Amino acid sequence: MEQLERIERITEMEARMDRVQAAAAALEQALDAWEAAQQELEPLARYYASPLWRGDFEADGAGELPPDLKRGVLSEDGLWNLLERVRELNDRLWTEE
Repeated sequence: MEQLERIERITEMEARMDRVQAAAAALEQALDAWEAAQQELEPLARYYASPLWRGDFEADGAGELPPDLKRGVLSEDGLWNLLERVRELNDRLWTEE
């Protein structure tokens, strides 16, 4: 019986190790992508706080932009929410509990 328990325990621990290794690899890839995305953040935040953004927003409201132009960046709530979400995620990632 002891041999069977040992085999079951080793099998269970091996499965746990496999899951943790897979999660660690996925997290490593996600962190690499997140670190690269941080380079995009500062110009995006500067644009949102600038008169350029306000002018683009008003031009969109006046119908001066092509209707097929992707313009999620001109959504006040969308862009602000994204910037806030990034701040919260960075706090979560880089703050020890």
